[in-house]
Amino acid sequence: MDDRPPPDPAKLLASWMEWEKGETTPGMVMKNLKTGGLRELLEAMVEPPTP
Repeated sequence: MDDRPPPDPAKLLASWMEWEKGETTPGMVMKNLKTGGLRELLEAMVEPPTP
């Protein structure tokens, strides 16, 4: 069972911006994006291919 909350785009963007400003290392940013649900957010935005 996954107890993580749904992805929060604002938090994901904040993590990304920390990296762009040089405040966070790339590895930490990737961890934050992964645990923050970036994959789930992107999957929800992609339309399934039509047959």
